[in-house]
Amino acid sequence: MKREISNFEYLMYLNTLAGRTYNDLMQYPVFPWILADYDSEELDLNNAKAFRDLSKPMGAQNEERKEKFVQRYFEVENDGDLTARCHYCTHYSSAIIVASYLVRMEPFTQTFCSLQGGCFDVADRMFFSIKKEWESSSRDNMSDVRELIPDFFYLPDFLLNHNALEFGSMQDGTTLGDVILPPWAKGDAQEFIRLHRMALESDYVSAHLHHWIDLIFGYKQQGSAAVEAINVFHPYFYDDQVDLRSIKDPLKKTTIMGFVSNFGQIPKQLFTKAHPARNVQGKHSSGKDSAASSPATLPFFYHLPNLRSSSVKEQLKGAVGHIVHTDKGVLAVEKNKLLIPPDWSKLFCWGYDDFSCALGNYGAEKTLTVFECLSDWGQCLCAACPNTTTVITGGTSSVVCVWGISANKDKAKSMMLKEVLHGHIEAVTCLVVSLTYNVIVSGSRDRTCIIWDFNTLTYVNQLQQHEATVSAVSINDLTLWKTEFRRLQVTKNDGGRPAEKNGYKWERHLVLCQELSRSTAPAGKQNQRSPAVTALGISRYHAGASSVWRTFPSGRCTSEPVITTTQQSRELSVISISAVTYILHKNPREKFIAQFDRC
Repeated sequence: MKREISNFEYLMYLNTLAGRTYNDLMQYPVFPWILADYDSEELDLNNAKAFRDLSKPMGAQNEERKEKFVQRYFEVENDGDLTARCHYCTHYSSAIIVASYLVRMEPFTQTFCSLQGGCFDVADRMFFSIKKEWESSSRDNMSDVRELIPDFFYLPDFLLNHNALEFGSMQDGTTLGDVILPPWAKGDAQEFIRLHRMALESDYVSAHLHHWIDLIFGYKQQGSAAVEAINVFHPYFYDDQVDLRSIKDPLKKTTIMGFVSNFGQIPKQLFTKAHPARNVQGKHSSGKDSAASSPATLPFFYHLPNLRSSSVKEQLKGAVGHIVHTDKGVLAVEKNKLLIPPDWSKLFCWGYDDFSCALGNYGAEKTLTVFECLSDWGQCLCAACPNTTTVITGGTSSVVCVWGISANKDKAKSMMLKEVLHGHIEAVTCLVVSLTYNVIVSGSRDRTCIIWDFNTLTYVNQLQQHEATVSAVSINDLTLWKTEFRRLQVTKNDGGRPAEKNGYKWERHLVLCQELSRSTAPAGKQNQRSPAVTALGISRYHAGASSVWRTFPSGRCTSEPVITTTQQSRELSVISISAVTYILHKNPREKFIAQFDRC
């Protein structure tokens, strides 16, 4: 209601409260079909016709099919048995539906085959096209009223046949492989997921999602409201209408259990009254504007005249080394000092002549505790403090050291080495940690970045292709970067990708995503199924382009260039504003140019 969490998060909370879980395919989380436009070259999220009618169940999306379901309801006598009066004798979520969606990934491949008698289904009945699946469940098939699963909004891998499974060929001779995507996805599963998630968080869906919640989790799930909404399923689908323990007949009990196993079960009812609509963007329930609760419509650099300078609390005595933006103001400390979250009142300091380190209070010159253990690992060049009990350091020894700090009554007592991470062959120059994704990224003079797992303190992947020493790394918890496709006309002499028949081709560019609101962040919670971690590595003197890597749930890592406008070498700076990192290119004339494409 208050726009404090995303639509995706809220639907996951409701599914969990209703007893839905990833651990049971018969009780898998259920998500709605969002879009109805699977034909356009470009997806227009400002057009209401591009969206599915969320106030109606899937069986009522098409008027002709709706009338048939209504007719079925009144033709059947309600005798309390298998022929009970209902609109639908199949369900919108079942084990076979979930397995069919995820059949291209293990272990769901084997699960699907076991449910199908040991082999794949006929090719024409397999999940092979987003558009065909929508047409089947919304219009064409009287026994298909399926909804979606959460994976449609964050996991591109289930749309790709990475395992080269042989599903066979359809009647028209088409061999099944990757799922056929809508034209607006440009043949890219990642682009489909990005736009699909954007549609889920759009203003239209935010304004109408409560209607779908009423159907699935609310007062329209049962009773007269369900009849009026064309939303009545067979009584065996409702957990509270069938008490298996009271049924003495073993044959009838087996029949009911098989019925539920094959066709699914209604989620637990959470609401008995109409679910309130989500508040208008930027408004609290009190009616007052709230910038914190609404995502920024445009990034800050489109409103430069409105920017105001803010003073730092403490007077600095040297070069700035760390900046933190808090609700109470901007905090900054000198080079070789690091503010420690979450209250930012403590400092970790290094860079002393004897290679020692220390802990202190922000704003106080007195050092609280000095540790000499760091001296065994050479000169410390960088550090990261994800919390009050962990410090990560890197330096001339080429290793990344993870330290644990023990404290007594808010006073540090000892600093013990937990793990030494080997991977770089030259000095480690920069470090960053993300508690959201539980990863560490280190940059080095060997021109590489390495991703480490923060939980297990083990190697994950190496990011290469830098032309100079890596001087800064950043992990973006908000997925700041995205790819955008542009249609370009191709000449006959173009030696790039082959053109389409009409003389055009699509090119993918990295652009800045508008979702910069801190309200979209996962609040520091571990999220193992999140769509991507964006790790950005920057060379201090890098001609032409930097690289952005995106790590996906499959463990795959891809690199994409951040293209600059000229081939001159430029000094790259990283500026942190309100926990969002922007990259500015500094040209020889000392003018800063924001290198972003407008989304």
